[in-house]
Amino acid sequence: MPATLTELIDLLDLEKLDEGLFRGRQLDDTGFIRVFGGQVAAQALVAAVRTVQDRPVHSLHSYFLRPGDPKIPIIYEVDRIRDGKSFTTRRVVAIQNGEAIFNMAVSFQKQEPGFDHQEPMPEAPPPESVPSWRELVERRAKTDPVYTLWSKHEHAIEIRDLDPIDPTNPRTREGQHLIWWRSGGDLPDDLLLHQCVLTYASDFTLLDASLARHGRSWMQRDMMVASIDHAIWFHRPFRADRWLLYVTESPSASGGRGLNLGRIYSMEGTLVASVAQEGLMRCVPPSDKVHGPRNGGTESA
Repeated sequence: MPATLTELIDLLDLEKLDEGLFRGRQLDDTGFIRVFGGQVAAQALVAAVRTVQDRPVHSLHSYFLRPGDPKIPIIYEVDRIRDGKSFTTRRVVAIQNGEAIFNMAVSFQKQEPGFDHQEPMPEAPPPESVPSWRELVERRAKTDPVYTLWSKHEHAIEIRDLDPIDPTNPRTREGQHLIWWRSGGDLPDDLLLHQCVLTYASDFTLLDASLARHGRSWMQRDMMVASIDHAIWFHRPFRADRWLLYVTESPSASGGRGLNLGRIYSMEGTLVASVAQEGLMRCVPPSDKVHGPRNGGTESA
């Protein structure tokens, strides 16, 4: 994962190869065998954004098709589906080794007034009263070698989990799960960039909602876990460098798949985005897999 916000912004700064064709770089050494799904989704959104003027994103719908290789760049091909008076539509395909690993449909809308209502934000203690993810990792690093490795890495997204679960020793958790998060530094005043950062961060902890209902974790060697699809609806303007409350839950799991839903609120209680994701959650014979989520593609499934 990017160690700093500057690294994350650099990761999202795609190289333009031609009209509608972009190249996304990879981090030098992530230690994972798959590309993080949030990275692919965020880079794909950046590619779509680069072909649209003066319209924020209002929704995106995507599918992870194959595992991404973290050692080679990803090519993003943007198809200009429609440029209407109110809505603009783009289709993005992420390609590695000549094959599609991910596709996304993105819709942009001209800002306009309209009816307004929202579900209220649940009560939550302030983020300053909750230990950070880094603090939790450093505590566990004293006794667990896995956490010792994690403690050596910084992260571009600051996370404060109100009910953390140790993925190396999971427990059952039901109902809503609340997490505060924000970027690890200030961002420019560009709503589209904030939407891309939210897209990146929205993939953290979301699959955990369905896994925790069964007391399971992506760290367990007998679990095959992968994102299948990912959708976001952006409701209102926000800043990703200010605390946001991520409320996740899982209403259903069946057929080796778990459905995970999320709502993202500003500290003032404004609902800024809604998220939905279905993930593969399958028990398999224990293996010597590399620690890390199999996020970003179900080809191996």
